[in-house]
Amino acid sequence: MPHDGHVDDPNHKGNVAELAIATEAARLGLSVLKPLTEHERYDLARGMGGRLLRVQCKWASHNGDVVHIHVGRGRTSRRGYVRATYREDEIDALAAYCQALDRCYLLPASMVAGRHGLSLRIAPARNNQRAAINFAVD
Repeated sequence: MPHDGHVDDPNHKGNVAELAIATEAARLGLSVLKPLTEHERYDLARGMGGRLLRVQCKWASHNGDVVHIHVGRGRTSRRGYVRATYREDEIDALAAYCQALDRCYLLPASMVAGRHGLSLRIAPARNNQRAAINFAVD
């Protein structure tokens, strides 16, 4: 498989994001734990502030001044493809990795619960709008 810097397979993207997020946490001196069993709502547990945070890891894409994160989750069932969102009692945070910027973002569960997607601005809007905008630096 040729390596051109782009990742297209969703499973591959998830693996890259999870490893990048774990690496960044370790670089910051935080502990990183991985569940031994599958099908948890979170991918990693991170030691932070004397407690463990359940963290769901996601791939983020970049377009202009905006980082886009697909927050929802999906699965195939007998009824077809089922889309769902995360609840605050399932995860403590969502971490996203944007390969194009080589940056990780940590978002509290309250910011992503019940949503299918989220956008983070990396630069102010051209019209200087600030209401209802999530800035990546925050």
